[in-house]
Amino acid sequence: MPEANIKPKVLIVEDDESSVFILSFLLEKQGFQVIWAADGSEGLEVARQAMPDLILLDLWLPRMDGYAVAQALRDMPLFAHVPILAVTSLPIMDDLGRALASGCNDYIEKPIDEHSLITKIKQHWPPHSTER
Repeated sequence: MPEANIKPKVLIVEDDESSVFILSFLLEKQGFQVIWAADGSEGLEVARQAMPDLILLDLWLPRMDGYAVAQALRDMPLFAHVPILAVTSLPIMDDLGRALASGCNDYIEKPIDEHSLITKIKQHWPPHSTER
């Protein structure tokens, strides 16, 4: 997906280490550089420092949930066009609507399916706007 000499950064904000392992494996296989944060507050800090090209965001996180993280990221001009994909094991329509309203571009269901993950990433990356 990405060009061979360019490794875009994907930030995974996820508290479940097995999900992080699976996502990291699949993303690195596709040529992405992966960074990780274990909770919402850490996710905001890592995002500010690393400036990821794409964010995979669990909705149910300790300290600060994914909805609040997405909203906080969207409130920062630097992240206005960075794709945020919610990752959820409970794709309840109210939660998905809330995730989209909070600033997520789309969602990915757990358990992670490689084909679905790659399809969703291709739909949203690279972002349509180059402003950053």
